[in-house]
Amino acid sequence: MRKPALFLLALLAGSSDPLLAQSSSRLPPPASLLPDSAISALAGELSGETAKRNLEFIATQHRSRGSRGWHAAAEYIVERLRAYGLKDARIESFPADGKRFYGTQRSRMPWDAEFAELWELRRRGSGWERSVRLASWDAMPVSLGEDSESGQATAPLVDVGDGTSESDYAGKEVRGKLVLAAQQPGAVQHLAVDRFGAAGIVSYALNQRTAWWGEDENLVRWGHLDSFSATPAFGFMVSLKQGRALRQRLARGEEIRLEAKVVAGQHPGAYEVITASIPGADPRLAGEEIAFSCHLDHQRPGANDNASGCVAILETARTLAKLIAEGRLARPARTLRFIWPPEVEGTLALLNGTPGLAARIRAVIHMDMVGGGPETKAIFHVTRGPGSLPSFVYDVGAAFGELVNRESAEFAGTGRARYALVSPEGGKEALQADFAEFTMGSDHEVYTEGSYRIPAIYLNDWPDRYIHTNFDTPANVDPTKLERAAFIGAASGYYLATLRAEQMPALLALLQQESLKRTAAMIERRDALDVMQAAILEMAHFASERAILSSLESFAPVPAELGREAEARLSNLERVAAPLSPRGLIGIANGRGRPVFQRAPEPKGPMTVFGYDYLEARIGAERTAALGLLRYEGLRGGGGEYAYEVLNLVDGRRTDVEIANAVSAIYGPVPVELVLNYLTALESAGVLSRVRP
Repeated sequence: MRKPALFLLALLAGSSDPLLAQSSSRLPPPASLLPDSAISALAGELSGETAKRNLEFIATQHRSRGSRGWHAAAEYIVERLRAYGLKDARIESFPADGKRFYGTQRSRMPWDAEFAELWELRRRGSGWERSVRLASWDAMPVSLGEDSESGQATAPLVDVGDGTSESDYAGKEVRGKLVLAAQQPGAVQHLAVDRFGAAGIVSYALNQRTAWWGEDENLVRWGHLDSFSATPAFGFMVSLKQGRALRQRLARGEEIRLEAKVVAGQHPGAYEVITASIPGADPRLAGEEIAFSCHLDHQRPGANDNASGCVAILETARTLAKLIAEGRLARPARTLRFIWPPEVEGTLALLNGTPGLAARIRAVIHMDMVGGGPETKAIFHVTRGPGSLPSFVYDVGAAFGELVNRESAEFAGTGRARYALVSPEGGKEALQADFAEFTMGSDHEVYTEGSYRIPAIYLNDWPDRYIHTNFDTPANVDPTKLERAAFIGAASGYYLATLRAEQMPALLALLQQESLKRTAAMIERRDALDVMQAAILEMAHFASERAILSSLESFAPVPAELGREAEARLSNLERVAAPLSPRGLIGIANGRGRPVFQRAPEPKGPMTVFGYDYLEARIGAERTAALGLLRYEGLRGGGGEYAYEVLNLVDGRRTDVEIANAVSAIYGPVPVELVLNYLTALESAGVLSRVRP
């Protein structure tokens, strides 16, 4: 801890104010959120082995949205859920025809493949014969780019470098030929196939960039074509090693002739979403739901991404249902819901296609990649929601994450712990979970988006050097990690589902503890800013802390005396820790006379979804590309994150200046002009309307 944080804690400990002086002395440990009996029951029943056995089946299926592989995995999960006692488990269908919209998501038709092979040919006499099979759908489905359409070609291979700019094709004739490209097929398709008439694409695109990027030349990356292209195309994926060898041979002037055949394509169908529930016991609260979310889709094997999240919430469902049925856990007041959709698009289909569901969900525990073992190099994160949506819910997830960190470290160091959470077939090392600020990239960003404003605890591994490759296998998934992730999720969800007014003292003590930590971190950030930005940060920080306290009321009433004490403590903390705020209130323009926008009732959802950019489709690629906010790099975030939060902060009351100040406090200073230009573009797209002026 750096000096500002130490100074703050010392100042509080020595404060004459009894509320502040007690801040670091009377706080209970996070485990007190649930009684020891509940913690013991969960820790004893959860099984990493059971989770991994389920994962091993799911990983045999290539789980593209709406496909036969998806359906086989979905039916398996429904069968398991019913066997575990969740009798309402079912598959819900939402039509997907490429035209229907679910909020901001243009539905993508299901995609299936029957056959795909890519062969290198060699001369034999006056003809050619098959020599080496470079790709096979049956052997490795990831070797065929998703959304490939049927086609075949016997043609020379032409190296087009990246394949994404016109200069890559200068002086090269690719019509009717196959192109070798370093980028994803979808990025190459428009020029190579649509414009220059290539017969198909062979890509050796690398995996997502991490410290291990490009090190393993044998990885075959999951590829995608444009889901909405008017020109049918197919693309094969080969390893970096294969791609480099082909490039070298072509550079030497060697003719390489390939034979490609694909039987595949999109077809009208439906998004399928699995749901199941454990009904709440309190008639007054059973209509409120705590949701467990993951995503079932992805390539075969797709073990950590995201069979791991799927089986972790499946194991959570099994454990909670069993413990409740046996009377070892009381049935929670609120309903517990479990959801397995296609990533993002399925969640948007469910929330937009099921009237009233979003309004019933009070919080979400989302799991996306939670089982990566040592070979994956994964770091496990317990991640908060966006700065635009302050909530106590995130502190609940962090509390149980801290419990697992503490117990697993004790076990690793001594061989003894009260709740070791170790699977016989898994590792014994400490979890060492990282407690992270909001990151994007999965279904949680749909729930927390301004259309829904549902707080979500996001459990995830990052990095994972095998993500979206043929090496994302069950062998690289650790049962102990699955068990620990399931525990954090199960404990958090069960606690939220049982939360009542009488539990507020312990919860408020936890929030006080976490508020002190966040305030110390704010001071460290503030010291690197100029006076104006420092004042903005102080004001935003304490507004967020008050919103966290207010968020308790969405679950249970806070006893009046406790509420007054919490507010007094926070006010005194602000007085001590935020000396710039009074000056800032005078010095910061509040935006009088500046534009104010409000969100249109429809469409609901983020602007960038799977295979479709809602904003670009309405204002055009050229105008979208010119929006400076989308390219902006701040101190702690990039363009997509700024854009997400700017839209979330639109509430019909904030001016563009106030939105710019708020997002500056989250990710770092940003010019108000960039914010206003983006808001105006959203207005042109019909996403916003102007309140004034």
